[in-house]
Amino acid sequence: MSRICELTGKGRQTGHNVSHANNKTKRIFLPNLQNVTLLSDKLDRSFKFRVSTQGLRSVEHNGGLDNWLLKTTDAKLSARAVKVKRELQKAATAA
Repeated sequence: MSRICELTGKGRQTGHNVSHANNKTKRIFLPNLQNVTLLSDKLDRSFKFRVSTQGLRSVEHNGGLDNWLLKTTDAKLSARAVKVKRELQKAATAA
C-alpha cells in the first residue's frame, strides 16, 4: 500500500540525516497517514479514506468532505476519492 494521502496527494519526501560532523546520509520522510471514516452530508453516507493528519485538518477547516472534494482537482485525489466526487456532482445536478 503506497504512502500517499487520498485527499491531498501528499506523499513521501526525501532528505538527509546530518551528523555533527556534517556527514549526510539519505533518508525519507513519510506522511502521518491515518485510516479515517468521513461523513458526506449530501450523500448521507460515510466513506473510509487513508488521510494524512494535515489533510484531515484541511478537510475539516474547509467545511467537510463534500466541499473539499468539489474544490480539489482530480489530479490530487485518489481513484476512490474521484468516484465519490462524481457521485457528489451527480447528486448536485439531480437536486
